Amino acid sequence: MPDRLGGILAAAVPDACSAAVAVIAVGGDVVAAAAAGELVRHADASGKLADDRPPARRDSIFDLASVTKLFTTAVILSLAEDGLLGLDEPVAARLPGAPAGVTMRHLLTHTAGLPPSRAPGHEAAGDGSRAAHLAHVLATPPAGPLGGGYVYSDVGMITAGRVAEIAGGAPLDELLRARVTGPLGLADTGYRPAAELRHRIAATEDQPGRPGSGCVRGEVHDETAYDLGGVAGHAGIFATADDVLRFAETLRTGGAPILRPESVAEMTRDQGVRGAAFRHGLGVRIGDPAIVGPLADAYGHSGFTGTSVVVDPGRALTAVLLTNNVHPLRGRAGIRDLRHAVAAEALRLSAAGGRG
Repeated sequence: MPDRLGGILAAAVPDACSAAVAVIAVGGDVVAAAAAGELVRHADASGKLADDRPPARRDSIFDLASVTKLFTTAVILSLAEDGLLGLDEPVAARLPGAPAGVTMRHLLTHTAGLPPSRAPGHEAAGDGSRAAHLAHVLATPPAGPLGGGYVYSDVGMITAGRVAEIAGGAPLDELLRARVTGPLGLADTGYRPAAELRHRIAATEDQPGRPGSGCVRGEVHDETAYDLGGVAGHAGIFATADDVLRFAETLRTGGAPILRPESVAEMTRDQGVRGAAFRHGLGVRIGDPAIVGPLADAYGHSGFTGTSVVVDPGRALTAVLLTNNVHPLRGRAGIRDLRHAVAAEALRLSAAGGRG
């Protein structure tokens, strides 16, 4: 494998993240893969170095954050193919109390008028159970008009995930396993990773409000997903770069065995969303300048923890970058530059026919 990608990652460690893994495929073949840094560098937010600092490897596991939304969308499209839900039917038909007129298409394109995050007061949500927190999220009132334009909304994707559970008759993690990760053989992808996988997982942020101490590792970073028991439509999935690559390559090549080609075409079609800095499909961004770099027509998604995946069908390339940019604290600079550098390397390899 060319070591140029490794140099790109190494240059970003430890300033942009403590750990990074990237994989690039051209024409279905992996042409570059690299890992750099340490899965755990800091013991806590003070900057104190951890006693045990295992190196990042290609099979390291990362909290995907909002890259989860791509997987949730695949579950929903699979349910739609089976006639268990409709993209344009009112979700209130399955989820009483949902805002009138909102459809799954609205939720997946972030045009339902729902706000970015849950309403205040979650700290005192009922008895503190997952059900109480979910009820609190689902009761979040709209912040704008239905179809009025793009407002990125975790509330909307949580709602979409809950509708999927009702339509599919199973929890979202089980639907993911049955409809996506199982058929694709993604053994290292899922919600709530088992304790025995912890040694392979990259640490994220120091969140003192949680039980225990130090930086989060092996539990979802996103606060709302954490309150929802680690399983939600907007965040919560952990995976390796190779598993994300296999999933993304499945989309690039038409969706089999998890989706029909027409479903993937609809997912990746410009849905005509107004008000975004990029085009938007169903649960996927097209030409997002934050992640695609020179790949202007690529689609994909990013995650707050420092993850991203981009797929350029015209060039038959896919690039996955997984990092822990939020370790030990959020707000670290450099992740956008790293994403662009990986995308540029993918373009270079594509132009070279996959040769380094």
